[in-house]
This record gives sequence, structure tokens and C-alpha cells, in this order.
Amino acid sequence: MSTIKKRKLTGNAPSLDVKSKKTKPSNQSTRPAKPSSKPIPRKASEPQSESESSEDEGEDVEQEVQIEHVSVEAGNGVEEAKKTFADLGVREELCEACENLGFTHATPIQEQSIPLALEGRDVIGLAETGSGKTAAFVLPILQALMEKPQALFGLVLAPTRELAFQISQQVEALGSIINVKCATLVGGMDMVSQSIAIGKRPHIVVATPGRLMDHLENTKGFSLKHLRYLVMDEADRLLDLDFGPILDKILKVLPREGRHTYLFSATMSTKIENLQRAALHNPLRVSISSSSHQLVSTLMQRYIFLPHKHKDLYLIHLLNDAIGHPTIIFTRTVNETQRVAILLRTLGFGAIPLHGQLNQSARLGALSKFKTKSRDIMVCTDVAARGLDIPSVDLVINLDLPADSKTYVHRVGRTARAGKSGKAIAFVTQYDVELWLRIENALGKKVEEETVDKDEAMVLLERVSEAQRVSIREMKDIHEKRGRRGAGAMGGKRRGREEMDREDG
Repeated sequence: MSTIKKRKLTGNAPSLDVKSKKTKPSNQSTRPAKPSSKPIPRKASEPQSESESSEDEGEDVEQEVQIEHVSVEAGNGVEEAKKTFADLGVREELCEACENLGFTHATPIQEQSIPLALEGRDVIGLAETGSGKTAAFVLPILQALMEKPQALFGLVLAPTRELAFQISQQVEALGSIINVKCATLVGGMDMVSQSIAIGKRPHIVVATPGRLMDHLENTKGFSLKHLRYLVMDEADRLLDLDFGPILDKILKVLPREGRHTYLFSATMSTKIENLQRAALHNPLRVSISSSSHQLVSTLMQRYIFLPHKHKDLYLIHLLNDAIGHPTIIFTRTVNETQRVAILLRTLGFGAIPLHGQLNQSARLGALSKFKTKSRDIMVCTDVAARGLDIPSVDLVINLDLPADSKTYVHRVGRTARAGKSGKAIAFVTQYDVELWLRIENALGKKVEEETVDKDEAMVLLERVSEAQRVSIREMKDIHEKRGRRGAGAMGGKRRGREEMDREDG
């Protein structure tokens, strides 16, 4: 590794000294892996369905917030010579940190957005999941921090606790050579230890909105009035009505002048009221690919049309064919997540549940077991749908369809990440036809049907039926225990913010 001269940085905040220590390389595999299948073409008939809003950029934002656009077709990043981070204007120290993490060339979203951010522009970044959006906003912030170091320099807001922890890890990894300090403020964790972390004057704060508001109101001496950078990751979720009131309160205590704002997501609305709330200044929108619902070309999408009563049966049949392939199963409710996990464990599968009613240590433990492959199946609600970078997920199964196409995009984006291939299968029952047609319409394509041998699936009927009875008994016991404990453990105001951070679907 080339020797880097230490640079003395001035300022009242903790200094950022360049270190020669290597960061731990990321465990990113380039070997594609996916369950084999023999897809068959869908029939030619295409029923008419009601179109979802396309959320076109131009018409909604023409009065008070003028947005320039940089649209890049998905193929361009492959056809043109790939650029290094040095080519984009990133400093040598940060380039070395990227190299240590295995980031040799910039992804299309990084290539388009980093130079604009380094010029001081506000950026709206729209790119498919797994495209490197986190580094696209972290690197410009770290470079600006090196030029003018100060405490509480940047704030990153994330809709879920797991995503906040993941962003913090990326900030610390990219900033390790320059001694960046990062604090993570999320619900479900001890407020006192987080207050102590704030007292150490970190350079970057990564937070969920509810817990950040708790600290702004209750932690003495904590102020963001000198904040220079604000990032909203998964911005469409943060800008919706659920987070709106708290987000408005947070933005009131942030400086408007001299603050740079970045919004990043795989799906995003650019309606005028949302942009006014985010207080963007002359933003430039960077859109990789031409669709408002970004999906990578290495993702194979399929659907299975089946009777509702046989969902468990077909699920077990699929999992038997995908043994050894890390799989995420999405359900609509916490109750269904728990039931399916019990069902799978009864049948001998290494399944672990992840949902918002687990405490934070249990949630992080579940993620850790899945990432380290001690469990190869994770059953979850939409708490795991957004932003989580879990290496080597080969298969995503939508056991329950999501309520909207945006959530579908985020769910299937848990596979086929960082150039690897992956497969997503949706279960469509007789009750889901209209919803599935709306999702297909938003995607702008007809998804092919997955081939399933019904006779082979029916062979499993007796074993699956017995496992269903076991799971129902265990779920009954769980509900009885919850009923005895009661549900009034937390006060009204704090409880509302905790629930918001959970996103328990």
C-alpha cells in the first residue's frame, strides 16, 4: 500500500488523521448462484389493469423547485470504460479506503452523482437496489469533512433500524483511514449509551426519525444547528405521510442555509410538497435507467399461480429444490412470519424469523445468523425489504404479495446485488390477480410463469399438513403468553415513535 502523508486538520471538532491501517475487505463474492428453473412463456392475453401513478418528474415540480435531470440507460455503465473513484475527483485517502473494501470501479449511480455532489449540488439519486447508493452519498460527505472538519457534520436518516446500522458500518469502513467517528441512534436500544455517544461529538450521525427526535428533545447539549449535510436514504419512505410530522419537526431545527441535501432511493416520488419538505436547493436528479421502478438485469422474476390453500405446500416444494441457496421469504404480517418460520423448522429447514415485534438484539441476531449462513432461510416482514445488503441471497419468495409495486421492487432487490445474479418468485393466488397485474403494469413488463410439477408438490401434502397443525398449536401458545404479559409496557408518545421505527408490516 502506498504511503500517505498525514494531513493536519484544523477546527474545533475532533481531527481526522490519516492512518495507514488497512480496513477489513468486504466479503463480496462475484460467483453467481441461483436455483435452476425452466421458465415457460406467459400466455399472450394481457388483461387491462388500472395503471399506478407513474410519478413522472417533470409536471409535479415545475413551479417552486426546478430540477435538472441526468438520465442514464442501464446499459451505458457496461458499454463505456468504467471509471475509478480517482477519476470522479475523490481524494487519494478515500480512494484507498474504497480499494481496501474491494470497490475498484464506480457504479453508474456513483459515477453520475459523486462529481455533482463534490461540486456542492443537492442530489436526488434514483437507482436500482444493490447499485452502491450508500457510497455515492458517503464519499462526498467524507471528502467535505476532510476539508473542513467539525463535529455533527452530517446526518443520515433511514426508515429502519437495520438499514441505519448498515449505513453506519459503511461510513466507518470508508472513513476508517481518516478516523471518522459515527454515532447510530435507533429505537429499541439504550438511550443513555446513545447519549454518551452523542457527547463524544461524532462527525456523522445515522438515525431513524423517531429516535433522533427523542434525543433532540431530551438529550442536553445535542443540537444540529451547524449541520452541513443531510441525507435521506430510502427517501420515498421517509417522505411519506407516516414519517411526515416527525420529519417536519426535525427539519425545523436544521439549518437551511449552507446545508447540502441528498435524497436516494430505488423508487421515489418527486411531488412538489415532498421536495419543499426536504428543503432542497436547486437539486439535480440522477436517474440510472429509464424506469421509475429500478430492477437490475441480473434478476430473474417469475410468478406461480396457485390456490391459496396450497401456498405452504408449494413453498416447501420450492425450498426442497433450493436447498443450500440462501433464501428470503416475505410475508405480510408478523403473525404469518412467525407461523411460517415454525412450519419450516418443524419440517427440518434452518429458518429464522425477522419482524418488528422482536427486540433489537433479537433482530440483529437474526440478521447475523443469516449473513453468516448458520441459517439459510429468513422469513420476514417488510422490515427487511429496504436497503439491507445481505451478500449471496440467491432466492426471494413473495409468499404474500406486497400492497404496492414499490415495496415489491425493494423486496426483490434483496437478491441480484452488486452484479451477482438472483431469482425472485411471487405467489399469486385467486385473491391476488388484480394486485399482481398492477405490479406488472408498474414494472412495465409481463413476468413469466414458473414451472411447477403439481404432482410432485402434492406428494408433500401429508407432511405439510402435520407441520401446519404443529405451527398453529405453537402460535396459540405464543398468543396466550403475550396476552398474559399485557401490551401496555411503553408510554403513548415514545411508543408511537418506537412503532414507527419498527416498520413491522
